[in-house]
Parts: sequence; structure tokens; C-alpha cells
Amino acid sequence: MSLSRRELLTSTGLAASAVGVSGFAAGRSRADSPLPSVPSTGAHLVLLGTAAGPVPFIGRKGISTALVVDGHIYLIDMGHGAFDQFSSSGIDAGSVDSIFVTHLHSDHLADLFTFLWLRFGGVTPLTHAVSIYGPGSAGALAPAALGNQVSTVNPGNPTPGLKQFLDNSIAACAYDINSRMRDENWPDIRTRYNAHEIEVPDVGAGPLGDLAPSMRPFPVMSDDRVRVSAILVRHPPIFPSFGFRFDTKYGSVAFSGDTTITPNMVTLAKGADVLVHEAIDLTIVGASGLTANQLQHHRNAHSDVRRIGREVAQPAGVKTLVLTHLAPGSTSVPDAAWKAQAQQGFGGQVIVGRDLAHIPL
Repeated sequence: MSLSRRELLTSTGLAASAVGVSGFAAGRSRADSPLPSVPSTGAHLVLLGTAAGPVPFIGRKGISTALVVDGHIYLIDMGHGAFDQFSSSGIDAGSVDSIFVTHLHSDHLADLFTFLWLRFGGVTPLTHAVSIYGPGSAGALAPAALGNQVSTVNPGNPTPGLKQFLDNSIAACAYDINSRMRDENWPDIRTRYNAHEIEVPDVGAGPLGDLAPSMRPFPVMSDDRVRVSAILVRHPPIFPSFGFRFDTKYGSVAFSGDTTITPNMVTLAKGADVLVHEAIDLTIVGASGLTANQLQHHRNAHSDVRRIGREVAQPAGVKTLVLTHLAPGSTSVPDAAWKAQAQQGFGGQVIVGRDLAHIPL
């Protein structure tokens, strides 16, 4: 049975409670007390931002998660405000090895170029090229919802991929970049990243057809610390939209990115120690004044929190489910309300994501 908005926000049985993770209350700010540094050994998740977007919410920054393995940082998505979180998170932006972009929606990209633009020189510059992995061009635009007539931005190239996103951002900021290179001896920003567009296997998927047909995970990259694989997930109308899995000697973690309940996520997360999964409360979102089109998008493209434990986490056999990309992203919704709904049909641990939480694998 679903809970009403009033029941979720006022029920005495669902009072707000901080989730204790790695020795301190998740979501505490540096103003409360200094956050511990992430250990230089082992594998740890740092939730930089836990809100769905693109509209900013009070209490949570845009979606971004860092996986820190033996002191090396792998970022998954860079939503709005994520760059600012580095100074409060206990991790060093200069130690970022790779960034993985699940899909090309603004709330997952907003701070990606900012990270490069503000760190390619200056007092604490990037001293190495960061590898960035993400989608290439979709190749085609899906029809407008309900047949609405809309104009097309950049009709000659309406679906640019990751490389063009970065190239075009640099071109738009050329005056600033050129000035800093000449006046302040900053390096060439183009030497501070390597963009890799992930090639989608031939499984019959496409932007105008099946966005996420049944498939096996496929390799994306590997190094001495992690082995990264991906799978297509269903987040209409966006294609491709990826879920990622990281396997390390300390354990494994799967990230859903944005998706409705998708069988491919069960495949990707099978036997993982941690599943980091997006979640939406359709009861509250449905009462927030959205248009019919907007509400239908959320129903089609995101994961009902009441189904995640029973239909994804439990059949995948994961030990811990971490809820993130929360919609609504306001911290006025009690953690206990999110947890009670996600726990349905799942026997493992549920952690409700809070910004700056540290979670060991």
C-alpha cells in the first residue's frame, strides 16, 4: 500500500534519522565537525551528491559518487554542485583517475566541464590527464512526447556525444582558456583529459527502438585496481544510458545511473557487495504540481522506490542497497520513509544516501 504525502512527512513511525556510515552520521557538514579523510587503502564510496535533478534541492547536491580504491578516485557522474563537494568530502580532486558518465542528461553532466575548466591550472592544478568514459552520439532524436511540435536545437547535429560536449565547451570558453595559458602559464586544457566514447555492443538496441534489450555486461576499462563493466539500462528517451559495475580486490559495487526498473540491472549487479540505485517516490512527486507529460516521464524513466528492493536488489543477491539520485531530493523527506519502502522484499541492508557519506565496500 502506498503512503500519502502527509503520511510520509508526518508519521511518528517514520521520524527522520541519520544513517550511521563509516563512523559518523551521513550528511554532516564540515561546519558540524571535520570529516575524516578517506583511507589510502581499501575501497570506499563517497556520496558527493544524492539529489535527482535538474532542479536544485535544499539539503542535497546533484548526483555524483566517488569510488576510492587505494587512494585513487573514480567518479561516477558530475551533477550540479559536485565540484564544490570536493573541499568538504575528504577526497582530493587531484587524485581523480577516471570519470564515468552514465548518460548525457544535464543533472549528470553539469559539473563535468567545470571540474576540468577550474582545475587545469592554477595553485592546485591537475598534473595528469583524467580519463573520461561516457556515451557517444545517440544518432537520432526520439519523437516528441505525445506528438508535441517542438523546435530542434542545432539541427545539423542534434545529439552530440561526450567528445563533442567537451570540445564544444572548450571552444565556447576559448577566451578564458587562452588568456590563462598566456598570462598565467596554465597548461593546455586539452592535455588534461582523454575522452572515451563507450561503444555499444550490437544487441539490437537503439534510440528509436529497444533502449535496453537483454544483454550481458561488457568491459569498459581496467587497471591495476578496478575492472569496469557496463550494461544498457532503460531511461527513455535517452540512449545510450549505462549502468556501471566496478570489481576490486576489496569487493564490487554496481551503479544504476538513471533507469526505470530494468532486468539488465539485476544481471549487472549479480552478487555485488553494494548496489547504488536511483529512487523516486511517485506519491510525493505526483503531488508536486507536475504536468501530465512530466509525471509520465518520471513513471517511465525512473525506479519506484517500492520496487527496487524486491525486483532488483533481492534477485541480484546484493548485500547492501544504497539509495541515491533521490526524487524528490529535499531532505525534508525522512530517511526512514525512503528506507521502509526500499526494504520491501529485500533482506539486506538499506542505506539512504546523504551528501558526504562515506561507505566502505
